[in-house]
Amino acid sequence: MKFLDEANVYIRSGDGGNGCVSFRREKFIPLGGPDGGNGGRGGSVIAECVSGLNTLIDYRYQQHFKAKKGQHGMGSQCAGESADDIVMQLPVGTQIFEEDKETLVADLTKPGQRIVLAEGGKGGLGNMCFKSSTNRAPRESTPGVPGQERWLWLKLKLMSDAGLLGLPNAGKSTFLAAVSRAKPKIADYPFTTLAPQLGVVYIDGREFVLADIPGLIEGAHEGVGLGLKFLGHVERAGILLHLVDGTQEDVAGAYKTIRKELKAYSAQLAKTPELVALNKCDALSEEDIRKKSAALKKASRRKVWAISGVTGQGVKEVLREMMKVIEEKRKEKNACHSERSEESSDPSLRSG
Repeated sequence: MKFLDEANVYIRSGDGGNGCVSFRREKFIPLGGPDGGNGGRGGSVIAECVSGLNTLIDYRYQQHFKAKKGQHGMGSQCAGESADDIVMQLPVGTQIFEEDKETLVADLTKPGQRIVLAEGGKGGLGNMCFKSSTNRAPRESTPGVPGQERWLWLKLKLMSDAGLLGLPNAGKSTFLAAVSRAKPKIADYPFTTLAPQLGVVYIDGREFVLADIPGLIEGAHEGVGLGLKFLGHVERAGILLHLVDGTQEDVAGAYKTIRKELKAYSAQLAKTPELVALNKCDALSEEDIRKKSAALKKASRRKVWAISGVTGQGVKEVLREMMKVIEEKRKEKNACHSERSEESSDPSLRSG
């Protein structure tokens, strides 16, 4: 299945049905009175978050979603039938924006989450609703309310606990394949990864989701290369693993290039906790590992992990460290949810 993380869609809810003007006319009933029914409600357009999807490719080929109109009211006090709603099934992590691409409408982060994007128009009133003691034979009704229409942008940000960063050929795909069952393309030339890849990592009986995105290069925040397009997929990550190719000469420069692009793209993303790893140590001597680790430590001001995705050297230690940070993030998130649940259930905190 082709990966697509952005789509532009047009939605329109259905108009409400018109109310009916009708009078009961039956033999032997001379004073039948008004019996015009109400119109039916138009169909709404609803977004639903579902599991099992990881792309917006369906919305490349179908971009228009128009709900049907409600049925008009009829005589004999018959109300018009309401139209069916249209439900757009979207993958977990989808954000919905207005046409300006900046105004956030909804952020779908949990399966089962639903939001009405365009509400169907209400049905009009029939003349039986206007009957009163002073108006015994009303000849008035109201039309149905028109539906809503709008253009929206769908943007998918994959839900991952951790993300991989690095220059092209830093060994990210090899690392992902080594620690999970994901099967990303691996080759000895740059930009083998053309779309984000997800893998489930198991360590010490626990698990987390790791995302790999195409390699960043200098000028990525200005649209150079592929990385900028997919950086949003690691914005939700609780921790980043920054892989630096140990076989290149200037490891400090490689690290600084990525950090510069991160800061230029998003100040918030640049503040995400980060582990720095010198990769491909299986191809280095002990002396080279020591020198390059020292240079990388000086540039990053962080502990440097010497690892090899091919041989597994130091990989488990890095995964355990990542798992610690991820579990702390999960506890903080659960605590926030518990506080919100308590506040919503406390009668004293509810407004009258």
